[in-house]
Formats: sequence, structure tokens, C-alpha cells
Amino acid sequence: MKTVFFNNFPINLVTDVKYQSESHFFHSNDIDVLSIIDKMEQGSMEAVFLYNDDFNSLWQHFTSAFKIIEAGGGKVFNDKNEVLFIFRNDKWDLPKGKIEKGETIEETAIREVEEETGIEKLKISHQLQTTYHIYKHKKKYVLKVSYWFKMTSDFKGELFPQLEEGITKVVWLSDTETEKALQNTYKNIKLLF
Repeated sequence: MKTVFFNNFPINLVTDVKYQSESHFFHSNDIDVLSIIDKMEQGSMEAVFLYNDDFNSLWQHFTSAFKIIEAGGGKVFNDKNEVLFIFRNDKWDLPKGKIEKGETIEETAIREVEEETGIEKLKISHQLQTTYHIYKHKKKYVLKVSYWFKMTSDFKGELFPQLEEGITKVVWLSDTETEKALQNTYKNIKLLF
């Protein structure tokens, strides 16, 4: 199963018919993906299960409805085991951004975290899960595929939010503070915790 979020509502791509008892279960051959998104946007569906016994066919059918944007980001820890968060659009988030031509996804993740927070001395320890979410850009739906990495840094300098990207705060949060922040974040970010 792969889950894609739209307005924090899950679209579950499944290859197992055990989900057919769910109220919004559709075979991918029988439904237009954008019509599902429209219904979710109107509030008539909150969770959807799209089924095909061949996941590659299912994924290809689903993604053909969108422009795909790839991004890289980081769940960054300091030497106190605090996590680096940004505050943007009235939500707590982790730093990430779009891949640029010629970059590897690891280079993108490091560059974006540095640009959005002012941090330096980042080291990637390993890749985390990939998240997927749909949003509207210029009246068209976009599927953002975000590749996440666990990173560490012993940076002690001042952090600077990238204001031109709408980021108003950059802070290190303890476990307790992280739990509180996760009450005001996106579901795809919660998956990383």
C-alpha cells in the first residue's frame, strides 16, 4: 500500500481486495483520478482506496493525472537529540524543497535544509520513507514526491528562516515540544515520527 495525501485526507493505493468493504473503494480502471480529487476537495470523500492487483499499473494510472514534482528534505537532529522544525503557513513542518537540474536528491535535501533554516555542517545518516501529497498550483493538481533523510549537525550558530519562502520560525524542538508541534502539522510529516 502507498498513501498519497490530499488536504490531509489519504488516498490509499492498494493491491489487496480486503479493502473492498471500505465505503470509497474503487478499481483504478473504473474511475477517473481527478474526479476523486474533485470530490475530496468538495468534502464528499475523506478517505479513498484505489485498487488494482498490479501495483505498477495502478501507480502509472494514478500518476498520469498529475504533474510530478520531486523534492528532498531532512529530519535533522542536533547533539541534544532535538529536531529542527520550520513554521510556515501556520503549520509546523520539516525543511524541504524542489530538486534542481543536475542535483542528486541527497544534494537537494542538504541544500534545501540549509537555505530554509540557515544551518550548516549537515550530514546524512540514512534515507527515511518517501511521502506523497497533492496540491493545486495554477489551477492544476501537482503530485509532490518528497524524499526524506535523517540528518545530523553540530551547528551552534543562529538559525535564519527563509522569509521569502513564507517561513517565519526555525527552531530546535525537544521530544515534548515535538509532540505538541505534531498536533499542528501535515499527516505526511507525522509519518516521519
